[in-house]
Parts: sequence; structure tokens; C-alpha cells
Amino acid sequence: MAQSRLPSPFPTTEMKKKQKHEDEQAVASLPEGPLVEILSRVPYRSLCRFKCVSKPWLALCSDPDIRKRSPQTLTGFFYSTTRFCNLSGRGPPMVDPFLRFLRKSYASVIIEHCSGGLVLCRCRKSRDSDEGNLVVCNPATEDWIQLPLCPIESPYEIEEYLGFDPAAPSHFVVLVVQLVEFGEVAIYSSGRWTTVQSGWINQPVPVGPSNSVFLNGTMHLMTHEPSIFTVDTQGKVWREIHIPGDVPESCAGYSIGQSQGRLYAWFIDDPNVCQLSVWALEDYGSAKWTLKHTANILELFGSHCRKDGEVYEMFAIHPDRNVIFLTDGKKKTISYDMDNREVHVICTSKNLWDIQPYIPCFAEWLSDSH
Repeated sequence: MAQSRLPSPFPTTEMKKKQKHEDEQAVASLPEGPLVEILSRVPYRSLCRFKCVSKPWLALCSDPDIRKRSPQTLTGFFYSTTRFCNLSGRGPPMVDPFLRFLRKSYASVIIEHCSGGLVLCRCRKSRDSDEGNLVVCNPATEDWIQLPLCPIESPYEIEEYLGFDPAAPSHFVVLVVQLVEFGEVAIYSSGRWTTVQSGWINQPVPVGPSNSVFLNGTMHLMTHEPSIFTVDTQGKVWREIHIPGDVPESCAGYSIGQSQGRLYAWFIDDPNVCQLSVWALEDYGSAKWTLKHTANILELFGSHCRKDGEVYEMFAIHPDRNVIFLTDGKKKTISYDMDNREVHVICTSKNLWDIQPYIPCFAEWLSDSH
């Protein structure tokens, strides 16, 4: 008696070829215009995954016009000047954190500041050289440009800040602030440097580039006061905004960020209690802040008491969602969703410091870049 042959539970080579052919026909049957419009609205990380569908999909998803229009969001963090942590907590970084495309021209590359997808670096032709050039680059496209020598470069101690809005990709600004003999500020914009006299009444001591925000054409610098000093890209509008709430002397871990078009500030009250407060600036004119969320950091990290050597820090807020990012100063980094109060561990094997959020940008932004 003949036995019936059961179909194989695994796809054969012939079945795979047939499925691939059907997929390609399905793509080909879609009008190119509507398909391009659909894919240009897909997040870039998903667009990369679609490349594996077939060769036509690979070509389509690699199209520069689609890639430039693809919406971008936070993908990870640069830290320790040349390292990168994926937001997903797994897999290789989507950009080269070592910036090898720059190292073809420079012996030393140090990341100073990251803003809107661009990165400001201090580059030296020789590792033994004390002098260096400021370079602005785009890790996603590997475009870069070396800036002219800053007029207040030496011998003063300085802080350097980059401001870039992907909505206006043809323009970026670099701000250089003196920390010694404070008085002058240098602004690089539209291909040249301009030196202006500081309009801040007090003499701020900025915390550093990782504690700054470029929002609505204005640079916001966190200082040790603590307060926020702001200046526009032309060096004409200067302002000081005080940190919200009654910030105690024992307060630590205060910083600023931007999310959904608004400026945020946060601080940790009492190093032993570790109570986190997150505020949003509702109105610039009146400097009105609204308390958005409070949380006990020890509870977020699953701890009942603080141990010696633990230094908790909130280092970023998601640009598109009510999600914040914290580290315990050792090896654990987490995200916390303030809406549903969920905690997710991003990594447990990295000691993150000097952390800067990164959002890829694929727009053409420099006509004279390399």
C-alpha cells in the first residue's frame, strides 16, 4: 500500500525562490510614487531591516531621497568621547563611534559636542601637537568640514558648543565661551567667526557641552549657579533663566534637555533620598515652569538604600517621548517611561560618562564639506 508523502515543515529551495519571486512582483506592482511616500515615513531603523526582503527592496530602501526624508529619532548615546551605546541595548552601533572617516585626515579626534545629528570634534594632525582644529561632521553620511581658527582659541580656557536643527539642515552654529577672563564669546555661523561681548550680567561657569540644549535657534547653557544662560545664534539676545523649584544646597545632578519642542530641567534632591524632579518650561516670557514628574531613583534601580560610591544621574530625556535616561555611576543604565512608569535596562556592562544623545541626520547640510 502506497504511503502518502507529507509536506516538509521546512521551506525548500524551490519554495524560497517562489516566495522571493512573489515578493518582488508585489513590490513591482505598487506604483513607485505611493511606495516612496510610504517608505519615506518609515523610521530609519525599520528601513534598514526592509533591505533584507529582496534586491529590489534593497535598492529602494537605499535610495538617498527616501533615506533623507525618513523620520529620525534617538538611537543611542555617544560617551567617553569615542564610544557609543545603542538605545536598544544590543547589536552594533548604527554609526562608527570611532569616526574612522575623520582619522584618515587626523591623527587625533576627540568628540566635544553632539547636536541634532552633527558632531563637533577637536582634531589634531599629530598626537604630539598642542594645537587642534574644530571639525563639524555627520557620522551618518560621513560628511565633515574643518572650521577656521577660532579668534579666542588660545591661551584661554574655553568651552565649545554646537547647535544644529535638522529642520534647517544647511545651517549650524558653534559657540565658544571663555572660562577665564570671561567677557568675549565667539560665534561661528554661515562660514565665518564673529566675536561679541557677552551680554550676560553675571559671569556664568558652564557645566559643559553635555549639559546644554539648542532649541528654537537659541543655545541654552547649564551653569554651576545653578541657572540657565541663553544666547541666540547672532549674539544679540542674552538671558538668564533660573532653575525651577527650591533647589537645595545639597542638590546634585541638575541638568537640562529638550523634548517635544520644550526645554526641560531636572535635579536630584538630597543625595541620600535621591528624589528626582523633572520640570518643563511652559512659557519663555514669564519663565514659568511646570513640575511634570517626580520619582525615587533608588526604587527605579531596585535598591532600598544608597551604597558608598554610588552616584546616580539623569543624563537625558527622549526628544519625542516622556522617557528619561539614568545611570548609577557604575555599570547600570536604564530608561524610565514617566507615563506608564516602566523601567527598562539598557546596559549593565558599561560605565557611561560624558553622555550625549545622538539622532541620525541624512540631509545634505554642507555644500563645501568633504
